[in-house]
Amino acid sequence: MLRLALQRASYTTASRPSLSIWRRKKELGKEGLIVAKELKRLQSDPVRLDRFIRSNVSRLLKSDLVSVLAEFQRQDHVFLSLKLYNIVRKEIWYRPDMFFYRDMLMMLARNRRVEEAKKVWDDLKGEGVLFDQHTFGDIIRAFLDSGLPSEAMDIYEEMRQSPEPPLSLPFRVILKGLIPYPELREKVKDDFLEIFPDMIIYDPPEDLFEDHEKHKNE
Repeated sequence: MLRLALQRASYTTASRPSLSIWRRKKELGKEGLIVAKELKRLQSDPVRLDRFIRSNVSRLLKSDLVSVLAEFQRQDHVFLSLKLYNIVRKEIWYRPDMFFYRDMLMMLARNRRVEEAKKVWDDLKGEGVLFDQHTFGDIIRAFLDSGLPSEAMDIYEEMRQSPEPPLSLPFRVILKGLIPYPELREKVKDDFLEIFPDMIIYDPPEDLFEDHEKHKNE
């Protein structure tokens, strides 16, 4: 009986998917702090920066490299984040991961870096990365909140073509972000009601749309 219980426990542990390294709590260790500080100091000197990356960043432990990238993303250091993004993708331990790409895209959206975001999107498509519906909603909302509705709707079309079954909550997240864009909101609202005919969408007051329009035109 004990042996059977141990076998079951072992099977359960082995079959449970491990938590993505990009979702784990990231704390900068001493080595990571030193490297992050030096990268920031050298970023205006391309030659010395590349030399430092080759000699020091390449020797970082996986956890330190992940933490430094996360810290640069949090601080909106776009240039250094992209540098480490490219380094990570060449590491022997690297595996395509939607959370890795989510964090990069949301940071680029916050900073309105459209061309870089398109490059990252091409990379994830090339690696066959699929976002779940909640992640799609979060990324689209990040682009909307940064005043990039065209790019947000491009990603929305990708979401609509996804093999993942649609969920109502991501649509509601997107619809709220579309309040400043009434025409686009109507399109997404129509899609929502077609997919979820028994659900209700509460529209904001007309004057709220007008306030957003006035704010955009000022």
